[in-house]
Parts: sequence; C-alpha cells; structure tokens
Amino acid sequence: MTLAIDVHGLNKSFGDKHVVQDFDLQLEEKRICGFLGPNGSGKTTTLRMLCGLLTPDSGSGSCLGFDIIGEADKIKRQTGYMTQRFSLYEDLTIAENLEFTARVYGLDRRGERVDAALERLGLSARRDQLAGTLSGGWKQRLALASATLHEPKLLLLDEPTAGVDPKARRDFWDEIHALAGQGLTVLVSTHYMDEAERCHEIAYISYGRLIARGTADEVVAGAHLFTFHGEGPDPDRLARELNGKPGVETVAAFGAGVHVSGPDRRALEAAIAPWRKPPWRWSEAEPTLEDVFIKLMGQAQDNFA
Repeated sequence: MTLAIDVHGLNKSFGDKHVVQDFDLQLEEKRICGFLGPNGSGKTTTLRMLCGLLTPDSGSGSCLGFDIIGEADKIKRQTGYMTQRFSLYEDLTIAENLEFTARVYGLDRRGERVDAALERLGLSARRDQLAGTLSGGWKQRLALASATLHEPKLLLLDEPTAGVDPKARRDFWDEIHALAGQGLTVLVSTHYMDEAERCHEIAYISYGRLIARGTADEVVAGAHLFTFHGEGPDPDRLARELNGKPGVETVAAFGAGVHVSGPDRRALEAAIAPWRKPPWRWSEAEPTLEDVFIKLMGQAQDNFA
C-alpha cells in the first residue's frame, strides 16, 4: 500500500476561528475519496493545505511523498486543483486558456497536449469559443482539462459539479473514474450523496474535525441508525408532526411517503405508532448516506457559533 496523502494533526486558524482542528487523513494512491461536510466546515481550507497553497499552523505529513510544509512547491507541480468557482479567463477561448495553463507549467509539446485534452473531454469543436460564453457544464469540462493538463498524480476537486445538470454530472464522474483507472488519486468535496456513493471511500469533516471515515457502507453502518418508510395521505403534515418527537433523528417527506430515522428502534417505533394503521402503510428501510449526513451535522458543534 502506497499512500498519496498521509497527514496528522493539521490545524489552521483565521483570527479567533479554529477552522481545521487536529485533522488526520491517509489516502492510498489511485483511490477516489469523497470529502463531505456542511458549508463552513473547513473542507476548502484542508484542500488548500494539502496542495501547498496554505501552510498549516501545526501538524505534519506528506503528500505524494513530499513534506507538506518544507516541500510545498514540489507538491504543487504534481497536483491538479479545481476550485469551487470557475477561475479561468472568460475573455480567452477554450484553447487559449489551455495554452496559457501549459505555459504556466512550462510544459513541452504544448500544442499536442492541448489538442489531446480537448479531444478527451469533447471540447475540440468548441476550441475557439470564448470561455465566458460557456454553460456551467462546459465550463466544468474546461476547468477539468486545465487541472489535468500537466498530468498530475493527485487531483483535488472543490465542489466541482455545483450548479450543473444531471447528465453533465454523470459525464464528469465517468471521466473521474477513467482518470483514477489510469493511476490518478482524487480527493473531491461534494454535497451530492449520489456522488459520494460513487467514491471508493469518504471522509466526513464537520466544523474542522474529521468525524467519520470509510466506505459509504461502513459510514452508514457505523451511524447505527434505524429507518422506517411510510406511505399515506398528506405526508408533509405527518413529517411536521413527527419532527422533534422522542426517538426521531431525521424526518423528511418524499413524494407520497415519509422517511423517518433514529438511533433507537423502540423509541422510533413508539414515535410512529399512532400512524401505523390504515391508510398508512409502513416498512423498515435501509438508512441512507443522507440520513447519516444529517445526523452527523446535528451532533457537531459549530466552531463559528
């Protein structure tokens, strides 16, 4: 086993806000790790420390075999980083943006590399289109082409599919898995549970602390939740009535049904007992990653409070 990322006890504060607290992470090469957590939980700050853009206040470790503090420049050369917001030049064409990226990295065979990237991501027909005129999905493809043009060993993606349509998201993830199959290690932050489930493993950070780690199945099993699904009339009203009842950790209406979860089976069954009669129909269900996500959010202490 070769670790692409091996860091211990990372801390980062901005003023009096302790944004990342005693963060540990080990990630094998060629793996895709989903990085989950609520807004403001320190995901972006952590990604920037891993790739050398920010220096941790304390802690140690390596990334791609290089020390994250003393050899940050070497890490940057072998890392691709795709930011939350489109950060390329909107008044340049697709091809010009990639040519600029190639020059920044001092790459040889620039024209050949740009052509190959355009072809791989289906951008060849649009090579002369201004980046500023692209839709969200096409901007995403261009940003990924730019982030991987120098053939990095590690790819860091910060909520890369926010605001794009389902097909564009699926196409993007197909490309990520293809890159991982070629040897690239990927750490991707996301709020989409279906994307998290496509990762080989996930890490959940909440308000600066890593509080869950493993495959999606392992994280769900470790939450020790029980879930019931009910179908009947006016599910929105029932969801409101169940919210806050003893034993109910999460409750949400889904179409004609209600999804209810909690850590104590007896308490949860007692909470839904008044509605376990016709016309309502109930069945036990497997808890989802979203159920766990909401539970973990509720348990974490907001370090900005």
